[in-house]
Amino acid sequence: MSDETVRRARAYAQAVGGGVREPTPYAVVRRVVAVQAQDRTAADLGIRVRGARVTAAAVRAAYERERSIVRSWYLRGTLHTVPAEDAHWLGALLGPRTIAASAGRCAQLGLDADLLARADHLITRVLANGPLTRAELTGHLAGIGIGPDGQAPFHAIRHAALRGLVCHGPFRADDATYVLAGDWLPTPGRVPEDPVVELAVRYRHGYGPAGPADFAAWSGLPAGIARAAWRQTTAPPDPDVPDGPDVRLLPAYDGYLLGYRDRTLSVPEPYRRRVWPGGGQLRPTVLADGLAVGTWSRQAGTPVVEPFAPLPADVSAALAAERDAVATYLTAAG
Repeated sequence: MSDETVRRARAYAQAVGGGVREPTPYAVVRRVVAVQAQDRTAADLGIRVRGARVTAAAVRAAYERERSIVRSWYLRGTLHTVPAEDAHWLGALLGPRTIAASAGRCAQLGLDADLLARADHLITRVLANGPLTRAELTGHLAGIGIGPDGQAPFHAIRHAALRGLVCHGPFRADDATYVLAGDWLPTPGRVPEDPVVELAVRYRHGYGPAGPADFAAWSGLPAGIARAAWRQTTAPPDPDVPDGPDVRLLPAYDGYLLGYRDRTLSVPEPYRRRVWPGGGQLRPTVLADGLAVGTWSRQAGTPVVEPFAPLPADVSAALAAERDAVATYLTAAG
């Protein structure tokens, strides 16, 4: 497959190209397995960009009223939004690995195994009375000797989430809250016979064409485990991707750019630093048929585009419509 064919097929698989848009927030998240969610607005825009007329109200309803999607720490130990029905088995697969990888940092913060166990117990006890914000949980944790300054409270809360005890719940104004996972999430359904293989299958369908190294980079699983699971999967049929232009405004940290080990197919090397300026940043990106053609930012709720080069007339026209759709979404989201 040529680079262009691979790029278009990947954009089609992720519903950011080829005219594909899913009808609901749940369908979006189900298609791509997980949406990067350390930034709330970027996560919501990551759902919007893959949806057909998905509104801010629909995204919030999916999180809070329907509870069909949920935010917690999954892939690579990073906040992601996943289908609520997958939260249990994804957490059981990925959480212990992240806990083990974080042990050194927790020790540096004075969080030994005994203190983390006490924090887990405290967090689950106080959340039995209802959702609490991070600041409120931090106040409770101070009572068992976890000081409010620094990163110790965050790591204690994250530890409880990685153990599957808590997850993000409803927003209170602009503050995220935490809830008991057992109360908030649906009853655990089917558990895959082999969760790693299940994850590999889902990745191939939502991100392919790709390889086992891409799967390992995306999931955070060790390369050997990823390769072994990959060998038990088969590639889906090559899609029949219609001609473009299909222009999308990807949010910061979007999975289309984070879902592969090598990103050169989607971001031309001369413009790489404009998308990844350093310091762990990944800027919002203008995508045309799977290829990054510029970056964008929000100014007074309106997307302002900085193209890498002059855009063809048909791409500019499609970009104008997408920019208007994002502005409408952001206005409604407040």
